[in-house]
Amino acid sequence: MAANCYDCFFLLDSNKYNRDPGGVAAAIEATIKEHGGEILASRLWEERKLAYPINGQNKGTYWLTYFNMEGNNLVDFNRTCALDNKIMRHLVTKVDPRLVDTLVAHATGQAETEEESAEEAAPAS
Repeated sequence: MAANCYDCFFLLDSNKYNRDPGGVAAAIEATIKEHGGEILASRLWEERKLAYPINGQNKGTYWLTYFNMEGNNLVDFNRTCALDNKIMRHLVTKVDPRLVDTLVAHATGQAETEEESAEEAAPAS
């Protein structure tokens, strides 16, 4: 079976993330790899106030990850994420194969804006 590309938004407990940002990020990456995934991009999205309290927390840290994984491994991956006390919520969505390169480039900061592309393509006067 071919691996699909997925993106996952993690809503992390801000207190636990702020105490050990590297450890929490490494734990997310280890969880993906543990279930046979290959990480394409993984980064902090933002920290913000929540619309309603979750587990007594009013703030959450959002983490964005793009990864390849076999579809049949997602059930175990979702179960592991649900049991992790650092992850308050998570959402996994399948990425259309035509968009993978663009989304990963944007997440890693390698995407060019349309203006930069147009300036490079324009002949020098």
